[in-house]
Amino acid sequence: MQIYDELVARGLIAQVTDEKEIRDLVNNGKATFYIGFDPTADSLHVGHFMALCLMKRLQQAGNKPIALIGGGTAMIGDPSGRTDMRQMMTRETIQHNCDCFKKQMSRFIDFSDDKALMVNNADWLLDLNYVDVLREVGAHFSVNRMLTAECYKQRMERGLSFLEFNYMIMQSYDFYALYQKYGCNMQFGGDDQWSNMLGGTELIRRKLGKDAYAMTITLLLNSEGKKMGKTQSGAVWLDPNKTSPFDFYQYWRNVADADVLKCLRMLTFLPLEQIDEMDKWEGSQLNQAKEILAYELTALVHGEEEAKKAQEGARALFSMGNAEHMPTAELSDEDFTEDAIDIVSLLHKSGLANTRSEGRRAVEQGGVTADGEKITDPKATLAKEKFEGDGIIVKKGKKNFRKVVLK
Repeated sequence: MQIYDELVARGLIAQVTDEKEIRDLVNNGKATFYIGFDPTADSLHVGHFMALCLMKRLQQAGNKPIALIGGGTAMIGDPSGRTDMRQMMTRETIQHNCDCFKKQMSRFIDFSDDKALMVNNADWLLDLNYVDVLREVGAHFSVNRMLTAECYKQRMERGLSFLEFNYMIMQSYDFYALYQKYGCNMQFGGDDQWSNMLGGTELIRRKLGKDAYAMTITLLLNSEGKKMGKTQSGAVWLDPNKTSPFDFYQYWRNVADADVLKCLRMLTFLPLEQIDEMDKWEGSQLNQAKEILAYELTALVHGEEEAKKAQEGARALFSMGNAEHMPTAELSDEDFTEDAIDIVSLLHKSGLANTRSEGRRAVEQGGVTADGEKITDPKATLAKEKFEGDGIIVKKGKKNFRKVVLK
């Protein structure tokens, strides 16, 4: 099976501008393609996962990826999927976020020996002359047509700033600049970027008389139609300091039965034949499929060693056996009052509850245990001596737990 057919079989392709040409380019390793990443945070997250995996697959098939960091466009802000205007960031913040992205992307993409490039659109966008842009680029865009784009429609009701209105022109200019500088002939992106991507192919055609192509990636949605990669406490990050390898593993281990096979197809590099066999799996076998999914993705992002630790920690949760790799929280002497700590403070300080009120609710609802003993009184206290040595295991709900020890 050639790479294009594999992408189709894995359910990764949403829309393409010219299927015959794109199929030929990627199957024969002739595509120099780019995917843009706006550095709006200091870490990539699960929402970027599809794009990173696609870049890895296409590079393995002989194509050349360009990771475009949107240092320039981040100073405008993408209106796609937004009902409000994004907060503008300083150049220093954007540069810091770009540096963080580079480190994380290197786990997916091989940048050695010019096999891939990482460029920042600030290098050309920030030096553009406004009048030149209006004359050379703006003349090729129809305002009427731009306003029919889905990303602008959603904002028209509440008000769209002229700043954001320029985003499509800037993204289109990126494709035009990359085509000229690096021979980039293809752009990939999320399905919500379709209008912006078509703007780029059209600009190249009008300015250079050349063909360029666009393909959108299927959005990662769960069986309820909601974007995956979010938890109650926020995004699932690829940075281990923002989402620990264990929590990352647990996120995928806890996906719904209806979503596990789709995630295996779209996100892992397991052979399709192996995943097709799992289509027949039911009941407890689906838990095994979730373990495979969680392990594969954690290994991809954090390495085999961290994946093994996370898997052992997750299994320890259910067996209450070896707790060596459980996520651990440390308490200091200052956390205790008269050599004891109340259960609500314990939940808060261990990170199992974001606020004291959240911790109190969990206790009152009967969802908290300490070393296997259910605690239903928010005023209950635990003696300091319990946390010495190996400490105790505190659980909130079925899937959140910590080994809590005294420093």
